[in-house]
Amino acid sequence: MKKIVTLFALLFSIAISAQNFTGQATYQSKTNVDMDFGGQQMTEQMRQQIAEMMKSALEKTYILNFNQEESIYREEEKLATPGGGAGGMMMMMGNFTAGAQYKNTKTNEFLQEQEFFGKQFLITDTLPKLEWTLVNESKQIGQYVVFKATAVKQLGDTDWQSMRRRNRDASDEKKDAETKSDSTEVNIMDEIEIPKEITITAWYTPQIPIQHGPGEFHGLPGLILEVQADRTSILCTRIVLNPRNPETIRKPSRGQKVSQEEYQKIVKEKVEEMQEMYGGGRRGSGGMRFRMGG
Repeated sequence: MKKIVTLFALLFSIAISAQNFTGQATYQSKTNVDMDFGGQQMTEQMRQQIAEMMKSALEKTYILNFNQEESIYREEEKLATPGGGAGGMMMMMGNFTAGAQYKNTKTNEFLQEQEFFGKQFLITDTLPKLEWTLVNESKQIGQYVVFKATAVKQLGDTDWQSMRRRNRDASDEKKDAETKSDSTEVNIMDEIEIPKEITITAWYTPQIPIQHGPGEFHGLPGLILEVQADRTSILCTRIVLNPRNPETIRKPSRGQKVSQEEYQKIVKEKVEEMQEMYGGGRRGSGGMRFRMGG
């Protein structure tokens, strides 16, 4: 059966060159974050405040416009939600503003506009590559039959969407309790970690035989309609094929040109700088903290 699925996918992949698809797909993206940071030192009020801010930051609607070879993916515009005074980590999250993301599956070109702490960058690189494994499993999404594929993605230090609470033993918890006994601050950066790799599960439809998908995901023999990437789920909720007036796909051009590796280095250095700014206390330099109150 696996050979049948592979042959089926290959036939539709070949069909790409014989058809001229244009269209627009709408995606809903949601990232679930473990809110059990800070242990007993984090109050229910703190958890609710952070949860509200994270919901605004981690639940988004995106639009993918595509043709046979190119696609442009951007967040749907909406009014910004006023933020509270939750401190360092949320300040960091609020200063990542992703702009248009361009992919060209023929030339292997990847462009991403990214604003970071008021500075505009244009990430210019090749398409991120995932080694997909086609799985003999299908289901229905709306009117489309979709097939399953999986891949393993390596993560970097700035993949915040996969952050989770660090495994800590009893001695760590005891030291934390002693340090924080007279403090209303929670050292979030000491509490979290980012895994080295995650498994990606994608569902694609050969009924729309193009190799595009939401975000960085691409390279399957059909439009990707659903992605589960660790704590992030992305689901296509609407598709318009061959619209009468398709959007012209233009390459992003604003910002200082950097590679993906260079951009991640810039972000990492800024994180370390923020840790110093929000330091004071534990281990001399402390870490980025949530501070409650005025």
